[in-house]
Amino acid sequence: MSSIVHTEHRDVIHDCSYDYYGQRMATCSSDQTIKIWEQNEKGQGQWIVSASWKAHSGSIWRLSWAHPEFGSVIASASFDRTASVWEETAEQKPTPSSTPAKRWIRRTNLVDSRTSVTDVKFSPKNLGLVLATSSSDGIIRIYEAPDICNLSQWTLQHEILCKLPLSSLSWNPSLFRAHAPMIAAASDVATSNEPKVFVFEYSELNRRWTKTESINVTEPVHSIEFAPNVGRSYHILAVASKDVSIFNLKPIVEQTGTSRFEVSQAAQFNDNFCTVWKVTWNVTGTMLATSSDDGYVRIWRMNYQKLFKCICSYKPDSSSVSHPLDSQTAAIINSTTTKFFKKGVGTFVASNQIQQH
Repeated sequence: MSSIVHTEHRDVIHDCSYDYYGQRMATCSSDQTIKIWEQNEKGQGQWIVSASWKAHSGSIWRLSWAHPEFGSVIASASFDRTASVWEETAEQKPTPSSTPAKRWIRRTNLVDSRTSVTDVKFSPKNLGLVLATSSSDGIIRIYEAPDICNLSQWTLQHEILCKLPLSSLSWNPSLFRAHAPMIAAASDVATSNEPKVFVFEYSELNRRWTKTESINVTEPVHSIEFAPNVGRSYHILAVASKDVSIFNLKPIVEQTGTSRFEVSQAAQFNDNFCTVWKVTWNVTGTMLATSSDDGYVRIWRMNYQKLFKCICSYKPDSSSVSHPLDSQTAAIINSTTTKFFKKGVGTFVASNQIQQH
């Protein structure tokens, strides 16, 4: 099932982010506004705006929802060199349309970056209320809220220096205690042949972040995301660039006690014939959704041999699949994409529309 959401944004939409349960979504745009959407209980597949406000004085690149354990909280990253944390307050009086209006308050404005803040991500809940930002100045900044009941106070805990301007970052969502906190960051600079994907790991002993790997992706990278880990002994990282690449990172502990990773490429798909802008995993880390500038959303599925294959492609103007599928695969698509892609992928078919699958 697919439906077109007319967002009425007045400029290009840069991000569409779903909450933990996939029942609400937030959109941001170059029109400097954020909109919060909720599913209409009376109409299947319909989304209605519950809140809309001007959030920054520049284009808003990325949004991130905190875990619901910390309340209704989102963070935004903007070209105006700031990242903001917003919290939903009690409902106001109903509007004439009888739709309750939600009010979002800016709790803090993080102003440490001297350049555009390109991405923002809340950490897994086991790390507490922690927020990471990436900037065009090549720095990852990690903030923590010491008191989750007072979101106006955030402490800059770490600054991780990278040699290149950064475009995207991703926390490793693994909840296993044996896995140290990990962050991957990527650059979209086009003037260098250096590796553009970096993996950092936090050492509890040294109380600092250390770069453990540089992954040899030389094309500009627009999006990266770790796959959820449901018991694997290794990590999976998807990279959106000129192609779609999937890497396995197997932890190796050196005799000196330091850790590194054995990096292997699990898959590379170069049949998009276009730039890939967004990658999103399902909750089991076995299916990957990608969106590219040809307007297609493609679904890649891991089989029992741990090989990935494209099982369907959605057209931007219909819900049909672009190539024939057998009945079993079609059933998997209809059930699994709805059930397991809690974040979802939006295809931006116009400056004020989102096609949602």
